[in-house]
Amino acid sequence: MSDDPVVAEFSEYVSLRWARLVRSAVLLGCSPPEAEDVVQAALTRCLVSWAKVRRADDRDAYVHRVLINTFTSSRRRRWTGELPVAATPERLTDDETASYDDADAVRRSLARLSPDQRTAVVLRYYAHLSEQQMANVLGVAPGTVKSRLSRALKLLADDPHLSDLRGAP
Repeated sequence: MSDDPVVAEFSEYVSLRWARLVRSAVLLGCSPPEAEDVVQAALTRCLVSWAKVRRADDRDAYVHRVLINTFTSSRRRRWTGELPVAATPERLTDDETASYDDADAVRRSLARLSPDQRTAVVLRYYAHLSEQQMANVLGVAPGTVKSRLSRALKLLADDPHLSDLRGAP
């Protein structure tokens, strides 16, 4: 670990939140390897301006805003300079495939939402931000957050990909 207290504080912050940030990026629409890249890029931006992040009223909300901006920017690019390749998974037993099926169902359902709705669902139900924190992160009124969540939840409630997870036939 570094002797620099700023670097030490940043490292501690990252070690406590890395997994949650990567999962948020996956839920926003990244593949797991891409999610790690997006989170790393977002955290690099945060490190450069860590003094500003430290002064924020809510560091987690600030970092999630940077993550969302980084994700959005990555989607705007026409060419990233990398070509994705299909990874061959190791052999799985029947018990291990259920979690992959569930994750696939959730990803398919989230993909049906608009980007604004998907972001709202991820921030609320995965990052556990309050409606006010979400409004601050997204730069919209709390009523807009409620509206986006309401519409997203209606679409998810009717989604056939989630019927097995809900126990419906």
